[in-house]
Amino acid sequence: MSSKFSRYPTQLQDVTLVKPILFKDSRGFFLESYNKNEFENLGITTEYVQDNHSCSAKGVIRGLHYQRIHPQEKIVRVIRGSIYDVVVDIRNGSPCYGSAIGVKLSEQDMTMIHIPVGFAHGFLALEDSTHVVYKTSELYYPEYDAGVLWNDPELGIPWPLKENGISRPVVSEKDRILPPLRDINSPFAY
Repeated sequence: MSSKFSRYPTQLQDVTLVKPILFKDSRGFFLESYNKNEFENLGITTEYVQDNHSCSAKGVIRGLHYQRIHPQEKIVRVIRGSIYDVVVDIRNGSPCYGSAIGVKLSEQDMTMIHIPVGFAHGFLALEDSTHVVYKTSELYYPEYDAGVLWNDPELGIPWPLKENGISRPVVSEKDRILPPLRDINSPFAY
């Protein structure tokens, strides 16, 4: 029996894209968004304990977040709309420390991104009413919530604002005051 998922590397070591097999016909489509055995066959053996769902207007940036204690591994996917998903390596000693990647995720092909512990994560909503769902390996603890400034010039993240008709991103007060990478004390080791 063939796998229902394919896994592809990204430019950041250990961060991968997971593409499900999508069955489409005149009625619509069907896919398995998660299957423990299938994910284990891909090398993703983590137990996930919480599912989250956000809805964002076009131009909203959420992130770049991580959890200092009880860090969260994530599987992120878009079920409506599209996002520019960003991951930053914050593992001390990593040859990729401070490197960032951005990938477009959308409802069109249902590709997911697997983000291990040791990375900050965020996204830009490219369409109104964009729905993002993600599995986490740990519960959310607000007291351990941390992050990196989304527009830290040292990261040089090429947020595709103009290309998507976004003149000014919408960023929460909490995210606007996050520190730049050079000022964080990352709890993660490579």
